[in-house]
Amino acid sequence: MPGMKQERSTLLSLARRELAALAHAGDAAFLAGFFKTGPGEYGAGDCFRGIRVPVLRQLARRVRDLPQADVLRLLRSPFHEDRLLALLVWVDRFEHGDGFVRRRVYEAYMRQTRHINNWDLVDLSAPNIAGAWALDHGTCDLFRLARSGNLWERRIAMVATHAYIRVRRFEPTLVIARRLLRDREDLIHKASGWMLREAGKRDPDVLRDFLARHAAAMPRTMLRYAIERLPPTERASWMAVRPTGC
Repeated sequence: MPGMKQERSTLLSLARRELAALAHAGDAAFLAGFFKTGPGEYGAGDCFRGIRVPVLRQLARRVRDLPQADVLRLLRSPFHEDRLLALLVWVDRFEHGDGFVRRRVYEAYMRQTRHINNWDLVDLSAPNIAGAWALDHGTCDLFRLARSGNLWERRIAMVATHAYIRVRRFEPTLVIARRLLRDREDLIHKASGWMLREAGKRDPDVLRDFLARHAAAMPRTMLRYAIERLPPTERASWMAVRPTGC
């Protein structure tokens, strides 16, 4: 079908032209440092065009009908913003799609986690795809990712539970946070603390119960993030808890 092929080519070409035109060398240099792309850092080797998220959201709306194969081409790009654009298209498609579309997006997302390889890519997609799917289909995949040897898959598992927090269902967050207590990665400590803080904003007693059980075992970064919205005197009290093994 020549017409369909032309339409697909046109949308992908439009996306690529816009990405190239929107590039900003100064912002690219800043973002490369901000996302730790140096040797041995968590984003080592990632390439940036220098495009901010609000601009990419606008572009995602313009190319929301990109065929799945072309979304995958963007997701496999060496450029960070191309991958984020692909994920934003998927988020839009999942949120507005029927059951068939949602399944297709979710299954593709879970197959491509190796390309969802920085914290913003995770945070802007995991709750609205992996988390939203889990709400209707169960947490088995999230618990599997929480046991992964891949940093970004573990972060997907943790941040995806924000979908549950939004509807005041806290158990998946608490279970995964417990499993990640001994994780060695600071980015996991931050994600866990962030999700616990979000749970605490909706039900402070849920957070306080978790802290009473686990504060001594929590990495300090995780603990600081979790208690950020508590009163100052209470924060000081939790930070004074003697860490396990000291």
